[in-house]
Amino acid sequence: MRIGILGLGVIGTTYAYAFQKAGHETYHIVREQKRTSTPTNIPVHLLDGRYNSKGEENDGEYIVSLSNEGDEFDFILISVASGKLVDAMQTIRNNRLKGTVILFCNFWNTREEIDLIMGDVPYITAFPTAGGHMEDHSLNCVLFDHIMLEGEEKAGVSNYSDLISLLDSADIKREIPNDMFEWIWIHMAINAGVTSTAGRGGKIDDPNSLARELMSDSKALAIAVKSIRETIKTVEARGVDLRLYKNELMPYKIPAWIAGIAMKKLFATNELTSRIMTLHNDINDIMYGCKCVYDEGKKHNLDLPLFYANMDRIIAD
Repeated sequence: MRIGILGLGVIGTTYAYAFQKAGHETYHIVREQKRTSTPTNIPVHLLDGRYNSKGEENDGEYIVSLSNEGDEFDFILISVASGKLVDAMQTIRNNRLKGTVILFCNFWNTREEIDLIMGDVPYITAFPTAGGHMEDHSLNCVLFDHIMLEGEEKAGVSNYSDLISLLDSADIKREIPNDMFEWIWIHMAINAGVTSTAGRGGKIDDPNSLARELMSDSKALAIAVKSIRETIKTVEARGVDLRLYKNELMPYKIPAWIAGIAMKKLFATNELTSRIMTLHNDINDIMYGCKCVYDEGKKHNLDLPLFYANMDRIIAD
């Protein structure tokens, strides 16, 4: 299959690497002024969780090909930070590109709002379970064995089965929640609870160090659980029936001190989970999610004392 990837970011390139290794053609959509400076080869260090629950360390090379105006793809993968989907779709339209879009994005938008942004472009909502960072055109990344994916009925695209075939070819499984939009909101609320706790001292300028400190401190993790219980209320205030997401929320229902101990043990023994926590260092993207949850809480006059206190210190810094 022909796969387009918007930009040369971590998430898009990580999945493009997996798809290319599976025999598919991958092309990156970059701005005209960046075409000459785009590398032709990218060294990749991958902690691969597709075949081993503990992950396998692999080194490889990714061959970069660029798309051209008017290209047609089976799928176009978009993973953009900080709510920049409008600009991303304008790039797709300006380049007259065709293909079903896979949205690999955090967003606090409603389905109706995303429908307006996408217009007549067919799209599938999904969420990656991968992470990493790109430095000096070298990719250090983590890839889990599955993605979160909208069910076929709600996705409503004609080539849904082709996407399943694409994922199967790269040995990537699927988890299908009740509703992808609601699942993303829950994911963002959980991350906001964790991030606000990690930055409770008022600074988040070094996410890597903050993540390491949090993962090694069961008391801090217990505080994070309490904060997550608060932030989840913002999702419920949007009309989401949380009973439909019992599996996702179960870890935060048990006593916080027990959850803190269990989470510390998980991070200490699961390299995949702990490494993905430390590799996400895009502060703007991190703050986008936190601010969405914060503003939603204020909008509904929700009582979220722990979360607000931590966020106010971060915002004031």
